[in-house]
Formats: sequence, C-alpha cells, structure tokens
Amino acid sequence: MAGERSEDELLLATLAAVAPGTELRDGLERILRGRTGALIVLGQDRTVDSLCSGGFSLDVDFSATRLRELAKMDGAIICDREASKVLRAAVQLVPDPAIETTESGTRHRTAERVAKQTGFPVISVSASMNIVALYVGNRRHVLEQSEAILARANQALATLERYKSRLDEVTGTLSALEIEDLVTVRDVASVVQRLEMVRRISEEIAGYVVELGTDGRLLALQLDELIGGIGPDRELVIRDYLDSAKRPRTVEEVMADLATLDSAELVDLAQVAKVLALTVGSESLDGAVTPRGYRLLSKVPRLPGAIVDRLVDHFDGLQKLLAANIEDLMTVDGVGEQRARAVREGLSRLAESSILERYV
Repeated sequence: MAGERSEDELLLATLAAVAPGTELRDGLERILRGRTGALIVLGQDRTVDSLCSGGFSLDVDFSATRLRELAKMDGAIICDREASKVLRAAVQLVPDPAIETTESGTRHRTAERVAKQTGFPVISVSASMNIVALYVGNRRHVLEQSEAILARANQALATLERYKSRLDEVTGTLSALEIEDLVTVRDVASVVQRLEMVRRISEEIAGYVVELGTDGRLLALQLDELIGGIGPDRELVIRDYLDSAKRPRTVEEVMADLATLDSAELVDLAQVAKVLALTVGSESLDGAVTPRGYRLLSKVPRLPGAIVDRLVDHFDGLQKLLAANIEDLMTVDGVGEQRARAVREGLSRLAESSILERYV
C-alpha cells in the first residue's frame, strides 16, 4: 500500500510526474495522438501483484516510445513509483468489485478501483474522450492543456498581487501601532487574515506551477518574487499575541485552525480573532492588545532565534523592550555589549521607519 503520504501530497507528486517536459507526459501525449488508450499503474507491491492476471514481466527502463508501443496491446501497464521502469505490460487488472466507483467505462472503473485498493496512482487514457485522468486515492483529476492552466494561474497571480499589496499596508500599520502601543484586536486579526489569504492563494499557484512543469518556470519566478519577503510572518504574529492563559494551544494548532476556516469565516475578523483567542465573551474587536515583540525582533539583522526568545521572556512585552537601554539588554543571557547595541539600534531604526511610513 502507498499510504506513507497524504492524498494531497500523492496527487501533487503524481502531477509533477506527468507535467509537461517529463518523459511520462511525452508518452501520454503519444498515446493520445495514437488514439489507443491506456491504463497505467505507478507502483508495485503485493497488493498490485494480487490484482494482476496474465501479461508479460518486462523490468525495462521507461521511455515515452516504449510506453506508446506497449499501450497498443490490451491490458494495463505496471511501472514503478518514479516511472523509471516498466515492470509489466498487457496485464489484466481484477480489483475488488465491491469497491464503490462513480465511473461508467470499463477502463475508468478499473482505474478508480485499483487506485482505491492499492493506494498507488493510476492513469487512464481515454481514446474516445481524448482525456488523461489521474486516480489518486478517492480523487480524480483530469489533465488539462498548459494554456488552460496558465489562464487560471494568471488570474490567481493577479489576485495574489492585490492580496500582497493589502497585506503590506496592514502589516505596516500594525508595526507603527505596536511602536505606539495602540494595537487593537481588529489590527491583529486584519494582518493574520491577510497572511492566511496570501498563503492560500500562494499554495494554489504553487499547485499550478507543479502541474505546468517546464511550462511554469516564469510563473514560479513571479510567485517567488511576490511572496519572497513574507517568510514566517504568520507564525511570528501569532506568537506575539497568542494568550495561552485564555486558551492553552500551540502556534501550530492555531495555524491549523486558521487553515480550517472556510472563505466566509476568513473574511469575518471576529472569527479570525476567535481562532487567535483574542476575544472572549463580549470583548469587541476594538479591545487593546499588547505584542510580545517576536515579529519586530526578527527584523533585527543577525539576531539568533534563541536570543530573541530570551529577550522576549526577560522583558515580557514590546514596550519594555523598546524602553530598555544597552545596560538593560546586557542583563539577558547571551547578549553582550555589541549585540545589545545592535538590538537597541535595530529597534530604534524600526520604530523610526514605521512611524514615518504611517504618517508621512
């Protein structure tokens, strides 16, 4: 069974294996042009062997031309997981007929059942419908031409640009408010909301990049340019405002809860604040909150994470950190005079630039 990876991860890996520019995709295109159809299993183990009847054992190197020639025969083709070897050909697959399937054609029904029973990806090439369908677990994915995927990807990229622009605005505002100690629940929820929106659309575009293969190189560069400066901001904001006294949870649990919010819930700042445990009972979005300082300290150059943790734990709040002089900073374990001066100057520069960006 191929159960080591989640269904999403397996689908993404399979899309990468059949993306334009790969040998397997070339073979599938040849089969489509030859209008012969094919049934290909990507993986072999005892379960797959138990479903196979007849055919030929080959164990030869994979090539697009070999796949095309073998597809001319009736029966399925068994490859290894990486599609680097053709292991068997002209095989009759006999999956458990009790496995539920929504397909009607014989080849597609067999493909869906084999995918569910073995856990390995199964590719079905339909000569009559001129489509290539991937079956991964309970998922069915029809391969599209690069032009159609690129059209959707470009729309998503335009959306990401708007989201990123708005994220930059609310993040800059949050930094200035943190310096002035004027942060409200609404400000924090707005930043976390935008960070989650950017994460979701970025993941969608990353999926298109995988599916496009060599045709997605320009798209990958554009994606990297847009999200390259975000880094671990989402985790840092949550660490800054997560109040374990209200609801004892880890940062990872909060990020997982954010990921489960549907689109309607994500646009509701009250729902986001609730996930962050920033509102309890009748508290409103205008309630005041205070950051611990993780996010701003992360912007100080060459400051190790361990030192950031010690500074936050020692001063217990950004305002105390901002008010600390070099001698105060040096009382923290691992902070010498040079590092204390770097922290002091770094925070001062951040404070000045944040205020200037907001008011100038």
